[in-house]
Amino acid sequence: MDLAIALRHELHQHPELACRETWTKRHLINFLRRHSFLEIVDKGRWFYARYHAGKDRPNIAFRADFDALPIDETITLPYGSRFPGVAHKCGHDGHSACLAGFALEVNRYGTDKNVYFIFQHAEETVEGGMECAPLMDGDGIDEIFAYHNVPGMPAHSIAVMDGTASCGSTGMIISLKGVPAHASQPEDGRNPCFAIAGIIDGIPALTDPAHYRGLALCTIIGINAGKEAFGMSASEGRLMLTIRGQFDSELEELRQKIEEKTREEAERYGLDYEFSFRDSVPVLYNHPESAAKVRRAAQRLGFTMAEAGAPSRGSEDFAWYTKRTKGAMFWVGAGEKRSPIHTARFDFNDEIIPTVVDLFMALLNE
Repeated sequence: MDLAIALRHELHQHPELACRETWTKRHLINFLRRHSFLEIVDKGRWFYARYHAGKDRPNIAFRADFDALPIDETITLPYGSRFPGVAHKCGHDGHSACLAGFALEVNRYGTDKNVYFIFQHAEETVEGGMECAPLMDGDGIDEIFAYHNVPGMPAHSIAVMDGTASCGSTGMIISLKGVPAHASQPEDGRNPCFAIAGIIDGIPALTDPAHYRGLALCTIIGINAGKEAFGMSASEGRLMLTIRGQFDSELEELRQKIEEKTREEAERYGLDYEFSFRDSVPVLYNHPESAAKVRRAAQRLGFTMAEAGAPSRGSEDFAWYTKRTKGAMFWVGAGEKRSPIHTARFDFNDEIIPTVVDLFMALLNE
C-alpha cells in the first residue's frame, strides 16, 4: 500500500499528455523491475508486465492507462503537478498505481494463471487502446478487466453492467467547396454556408429518439467558413461533428444519415463535398460472463454494489480490447463528495487503491 501510494504521488508530480508519456512509462517500468521479478515487455509507447505460471495455463489481462490532461493544477497538494498546464485530473495516476500494486501482490503470492499487466498510453485521445488491443490476439488473452474511478459514487462501492457500458463515438468532418464570388454579387458563386445551415437544421430529425433503440447523439464541435475578406463571398467551409451511439449499428446508421443529408444539401447548392473521420471508438461491450465475475468477486469481498444505470455517454477506448476477447470494465466509487474528473479540483482518492487491488486479485481467482 505504501509503495503504491508513493508511486501514485510520483506519477501525479510528473504528468504527461497522450503520446508523450516517456517519463511515466520509464518510471513505471523501473518501479516494477525494482520491486518484482515480472517479465517486462516494452512496446514503445506502452508496455506490459507478465507473470508466467506455465504453458497451457489461462491468460488473463488487466489494463490501466497513464496519460494526463491539459489542465492546470489549481489545488495545493504536497505532490502537485510540476508542469504548468498539465495534471492528472482523470485519475490515470491512480489507475496505474493500482495495477502496479496488484502486480506486486501477484509477484509475491503467485497464481496458477498467466497474468498480463497492461500499462496503456493515450486513453484521452483514444489512440492507446487501438494500439494495444492486438496483444489480445497475438498472445491469446482469454479475458481482460479494467476499471475507472468515479467521484460521486460512495467510496469503495462497485458498479458494473452487461452489454453496452459506454457509447461509441466518431469525430466527423464535412468539407464543402463551392465557387468564390464578389460579395456584391453572391449569385455568381456557390457559398457553402447555406448547405452547412441546412445540415445543422436537419440534425434534430436525424437523431430523433423514435428511430433508435438507444442513444443517438450528434454534437456540433465547430464551424469554419470563408475568410475575413469582406469583399468576397465564402467558397469553402467545414462542419465538425461528434456523433455517438449506444449500439455500433446505430452509430453507423446515424453516420450514413448525416452523409445522405450532406449530399442533398451539396447538390442543392452545387458544392463538392468530402468526409473525413477522427478519434473513432466503438461501443464498449461488457461480456455478461465477465461482468458476472465482477459482481461475484465484489460481493465475496463485502463491497457495496452500486447501480450502474444507463451506459455512459462518453466513449472509452477499452472497447478495442473487448472487441477482440472476453472482458469487462467496472467502476469504483471514489467518494460522494469528491470533485468530478476532468475538473481542476479533482485528485484521485488513495483510499480506494486496496479496494481495486483486492478486487483484481479476487477476479484472478474466479
